[in-house]
Amino acid sequence: MTRQFSTLVIIAGLLAVPALSQASSIWHDTGSGDAVQFTPEHWNSTKTRAEVMADVRAASADGTLGILRVGGFSAPAKSSAKPLTRQQVIEDMGAESTRAREARQMQYLN
Repeated sequence: MTRQFSTLVIIAGLLAVPALSQASSIWHDTGSGDAVQFTPEHWNSTKTRAEVMADVRAASADGTLGILRVGGFSAPAKSSAKPLTRQQVIEDMGAESTRAREARQMQYLN
């Protein structure tokens, strides 16, 4: 009887561990098995926004900002070009070729 109860407790514990570890994660399984959901309110940061910005400025100054890139995206660079108006963007999109439009749409899908 004790052995059967011990086995049951061990199995229950092993099944509970993944659920407990996921509760503190910012990514959660949606239940469908093939998708996850981002839950930013589960993020507990110890740094203030000012501290993070100071770290980014320091990394930018000493050239290590490239190492801090996440997911292949770097911090946006300042552009010297004059920003386009909404109408100019609409006109540019209307004038683009079919091949360029399909390539742009594929960037959003991938």
